[in-house]
Amino acid sequence: MARQSIGDQVAVILVRAGVERVYGIVGDSLNPVTDAIRRTPGIDWVQVRHEEAGAFAAGAEAQITGRLAACAGSAGPGNLHLINGLYDAHRSMAPVVAIAAHIPGSEIGTGYFQETHPDRLFAECSHYSELISSPGQMPRVLQTAIQHAVGRSGVSVVCLPGDVAGMDAPAGAAQLSLVTHRPAIRPADEKIAELTRMIDDAGRVTLFCGSGTAGAHDEVMALAERLKAPVAHALRGKEWIQYDNPFDVGMSGLLGYGAAYEAMHEADVLLMLGTDFPYNKFLPDDVRIAQVDVRPEHLGRRCRLDLAVWGDARETLRAVLPLVREKPDRRFLDRMLKRHAEALEGAVAAYTRGVERHVPIHPEYVASVLDEEAADDAVFTVDTGMCNVWAARYLSPNGRRRVIGSFSHGSMANALPQAIGAQRAAPGRQVVAMSGDGGLSMLMGELLTVVGQSLPVKIVLFDNSSLAMVDLEMMVAGVPPYGTSYPATDYAAIARAAGGHGLRVEDPRDVREALREAFRHDGPALVDVVTDPAALSIPPHITGEQLTGFALSASKMVINGGVGRMLQLARSNLRNIPRP
Repeated sequence: MARQSIGDQVAVILVRAGVERVYGIVGDSLNPVTDAIRRTPGIDWVQVRHEEAGAFAAGAEAQITGRLAACAGSAGPGNLHLINGLYDAHRSMAPVVAIAAHIPGSEIGTGYFQETHPDRLFAECSHYSELISSPGQMPRVLQTAIQHAVGRSGVSVVCLPGDVAGMDAPAGAAQLSLVTHRPAIRPADEKIAELTRMIDDAGRVTLFCGSGTAGAHDEVMALAERLKAPVAHALRGKEWIQYDNPFDVGMSGLLGYGAAYEAMHEADVLLMLGTDFPYNKFLPDDVRIAQVDVRPEHLGRRCRLDLAVWGDARETLRAVLPLVREKPDRRFLDRMLKRHAEALEGAVAAYTRGVERHVPIHPEYVASVLDEEAADDAVFTVDTGMCNVWAARYLSPNGRRRVIGSFSHGSMANALPQAIGAQRAAPGRQVVAMSGDGGLSMLMGELLTVVGQSLPVKIVLFDNSSLAMVDLEMMVAGVPPYGTSYPATDYAAIARAAGGHGLRVEDPRDVREALREAFRHDGPALVDVVTDPAALSIPPHITGEQLTGFALSASKMVINGGVGRMLQLARSNLRNIPRP
């Protein structure tokens, strides 16, 4: 039998765990691993221009497929670049294993060239971070890393010195049983009974849903119908819950809209399903709250709970549905639906007045047209900042579309590298990066990645020559915007110079056709839309201190809203209210 190195063993085990590609940049300390990937069937190396982008891409792939993904970085600075993307993957509960190459094992602790301590550095953004210092630790350490990443839905890091990676592997050691799928978790019967009693004793119940309701749409709708309960959602719950939802009352939080806030605060019981919603100021403190979550550490860490239920949202609702009594009274639900529609009617006017003549272009209009023109099964990746606002308010979920962003970590520059991972994972689907000019310019080298690899990613650039969300934050704090503007740049010209298809749009009448042209193009395309930097958005509920901040600001910025096709859903739901 041919000699097998530790690097060979890493490649073989990753293939057996379902990993199809590793994102990263090669380097001498990684040579035994990258060469093994080159020679191993079933796994590919995906070259990026920055290791941070590789980690973002791996996290996006894991979120699209639900399977383990991988990235790698060379010793010292190479693997340090992974850290921001790994933080995002970890906080997004994306199963990712990172191979962090290390300096020669004999030199660790001597201040050697490029020396860091990656096993310590990655501890905070992973469930497992361990150093392999001898061949005898393989493959158990890699197996343990994989099972941490899959079993706990997050990041694992294996630190591997280059000299160790080139050593002979223990004979036959790679024949291990790997866990690559998580089981469903059902709460104990007594918890199901407690939750049933709590719901039955309440007159008004509101459901508040997060990303943990993925795959539970039918169960949530069935419970809402049985309880006549309004259904609100957090940003990460939008794609799973908002579509085909006659109980929808919008989203709560800093990007919120509609009647979600009122429905949550005017209920007798708030049932939080699969959400680790971080903004406790938007949660009620005088309403009984039950929380269902698959991660017990999430239970009660945002607000006071009357009942904590450890379990999957879908399994919990399946157990509760046959037990809870039906509530015949729709008055609370109908009142919230009407309030939701009224709120959206007011918000939508902000972008409908003269929008097709307004220059610079309203970003809300661009997002609305994008929503209409994009494919029914498109994957959207969304930059942090105002792109989050436009995605939250204008992208219409339908059960087939996906929306991925740095929604928990809040990193800049995530959309383009995440689009790389999404397109690699789903080569037959339309992938659209909703980028801001601040985010795109931060990791603009990845334009060369998508062009060089002929990835048909479509980049829709909201180009306002500013960090608009930071402008808003400064105004809220009562200080004038400072250090937030960029020189006007023709990013379409940069895309063309890189070998891609570039379009620049300055007239709102050209937006729709430019998007259509980009979507028709067989390859990477960038649509650089020059948008209004004065288009900002505020949450539906802000404090007096925040209002004072706006009053103190000398800015003349226009604060806009808008909700796109969500208004149609709200109007439809109103029409479905039974008449007396």
